[in-house]
Amino acid sequence: MSDLVRRLMVTGGAGFIGSNFARLVLAGDGLEKLVVLDKLTYAGNLANLEDLRADPRFAFVQGDIADGTLVDELASDVQAIINFAAESHVDRSIEAPEAFITTDVYGTYVLLEAARRHGHARFLQVSTDEVYGHVPTGSSRESDPLSPRSPYSASKAGADLLAMAYHVTHGLPVVVTRGANTYGPYQYPEKLIPLFITNAIDDEPLPLYGDGLQQRDWIHVDDHCAAIDLVFRLGEAGSAYNVGAGNHATNIDLTGRLLALLERPASLVRHVADRPGHDRRYALDTSRLTALGWQPQVTLDDGLAATVRWYQQHEAWWRPLKSGEYLEYYRRQYGDRLAAGTVGA
Repeated sequence: MSDLVRRLMVTGGAGFIGSNFARLVLAGDGLEKLVVLDKLTYAGNLANLEDLRADPRFAFVQGDIADGTLVDELASDVQAIINFAAESHVDRSIEAPEAFITTDVYGTYVLLEAARRHGHARFLQVSTDEVYGHVPTGSSRESDPLSPRSPYSASKAGADLLAMAYHVTHGLPVVVTRGANTYGPYQYPEKLIPLFITNAIDDEPLPLYGDGLQQRDWIHVDDHCAAIDLVFRLGEAGSAYNVGAGNHATNIDLTGRLLALLERPASLVRHVADRPGHDRRYALDTSRLTALGWQPQVTLDDGLAATVRWYQQHEAWWRPLKSGEYLEYYRRQYGDRLAAGTVGA
């Protein structure tokens, strides 16, 4: 953690990447106070932070980043904000986009305003490679135009641009990270890897969109968090940094790897109707990040094996999540698709 920042607020810190980041920074000795602000929507989970709650430096506040009064009060007692808070599932953004605009764009504005008013030393906006849109060849550089193709990625692109505007207009020391597909422990089981792991454990079908040849770069959450920490400390204000591990794989290849690790048959795969506007390929040029001295430490093979073991060993964490609201959403999203899907690897 930066020597200039002893009191930090992490928003969305009860979610997947945010909780892993909170764990990372509290493992060090640079912080006097870490405030985690989280609305605790369906993907926010206090169980993700259970091992941190005894740390005297840690404070949890349940609340919405769009609540200007609350954010201003919390921002007055910290020196920097790292914003992980976001609605982040593409399928849900297609079904109900309003929440994405409210949280991802307006919520980011509220945080930026609070950071500006209180003269914060740093504001880091956590974004996504999806803001670049489909990348048929080559790799996206931070200077490339943003070309989002879903309500989710459009809301994140809007937040990126707003954060950069606050740097130009108000001199706020903003940095942005744009991360590749992230996986690892504590990921809510609607995303591809935890969904397929937990379904396969229960011998339930794996709903694979289309032909499964969509290509992504996969980065373990530990590597992603280490990159965010480095950019927070050393990144140049007003700059964006791509965060990827170079672990490119198609969705169908990834599915096969997971089934092999779980010793489950390929017959569990169901090819289902693709979602609208599904980007075919993402790829990131990470030279700006590696110039800071960062390199990924977790290979895809090792990371997937460790992630499978984690979900096998933590059924008490994920089984309660796959009920109630989750089941209602899952049936809406995949029920008809699975009924019409075709079996095959």
